[in-house]
Amino acid sequence: MACKICNVRRARRSCPGVGGEICSVCCGTDREVTVSCPLDCVYLREARTHEKPPRVDPKQIPNLDIEVSDSFLREREALVAFLMQAVAEAGLSTPKAVDYDVRAALDALVRTSRTRETGLYYETRPDNLLAAAVLDRIQKGLEEFRQAAAKRHGIEVTRDADVLGVLVFLQRIEYQINNGRQRGRAFLDFLRSEMESASGPQTQPGSSLVLP
Repeated sequence: MACKICNVRRARRSCPGVGGEICSVCCGTDREVTVSCPLDCVYLREARTHEKPPRVDPKQIPNLDIEVSDSFLREREALVAFLMQAVAEAGLSTPKAVDYDVRAALDALVRTSRTRETGLYYETRPDNLLAAAVLDRIQKGLEEFRQAAAKRHGIEVTRDADVLGVLVFLQRIEYQINNGRQRGRAFLDFLRSEMESASGPQTQPGSSLVLP
């Protein structure tokens, strides 16, 4: 049987992304490029263990003027955990959304949060409709988090500066993990894995990541 993608080489594995049999070469070259791979695909999971994201010039990472220290993350562990989950759920529940859409949503959220810091509130929205949908889901969840925290403590306890810092932290992780593939979801996959392991031994947020 010929590969469903190239129609030349012999098919050697089942691809849930194309709904047919493909060769190993096409699996490697088309994975998350022309094929939208389910995150539970065994071949994608195996590839993740060997995948090295493209090297990113630190100068290309935005908002480096905002300091995000380990102590900052430890002291805001609940907010970090919530926003990681909110971003993961927003990206994974938005059909066809990939890491680059999440990047655009995070960029818009950071820009909006920075205006809050100046006192001149202005909402930034991405032109990308998928990114805008991801942003809306994150914003909705964040507002619910703020309201729940305020109700629990009787006062507004979620500071804009804290939200900004955590968003920048997640933005930096995305730049580190994004594999550069057009339909790549390595960052969303990472967040999903973090949420799934949250019930296991606890680690400090970001302790295994190098912050630029």
